[in-house]
Amino acid sequence: MRLIGMMDSPYVRRVAVSLRLMAVPFTSERVSVFRNYDAFAAINPVVKAPTVVTDSGVVLMDSTLILDYVERLVPEAKRLTPSDASDYALAQRITGLALAACEKSVQIVYERTLRPTEKQHQPWLNRVRGQVLAAYDSLERELGAGKGWLLGERPMQPDVATAVAFRFTGSAIGDVVNAADYPTLSAFSARAEALPEFLALPHG
Repeated sequence: MRLIGMMDSPYVRRVAVSLRLMAVPFTSERVSVFRNYDAFAAINPVVKAPTVVTDSGVVLMDSTLILDYVERLVPEAKRLTPSDASDYALAQRITGLALAACEKSVQIVYERTLRPTEKQHQPWLNRVRGQVLAAYDSLERELGAGKGWLLGERPMQPDVATAVAFRFTGSAIGDVVNAADYPTLSAFSARAEALPEFLALPHG
């Protein structure tokens, strides 16, 4: 399995860390959607990261859809989503909040870096800022005491998504989301980042 994309993307890193946690062999090809557009387009004409090329040559995209596929390859004991319906709903809620935080963080980055300063739309930036803060406010509450992992004794998909999102946001828009305002999330993220699977795939 080939994973195409850069580790400064929270979506690429989410897939990479998840693959390691599920013990799924893969190669990581650090191809940028910006600097290596043509090379990426040769693999996936849509040029969307992450892209995965399966062992049989099928090209997949979107981190959630990729991980849904991978979960079907591994035994239940290795999966990162719970089988119990109520636990699954909670996992999806937390993962959804983390992905929303990623999405809104990326929108702020793109507005700041891809649009000329004089054309940036401050009302839009204010709206997105409110959304990213709302997502992290909710995640801070969902973590509770912040000890251990969210759904049991090992990190699952909501743990991965939350930790990866918070690391990305801190790096990309640390002036918008102040880590000091989220002590539980900060401690949780540090604990996750200390795991071998995260250390092997650092952000950036």
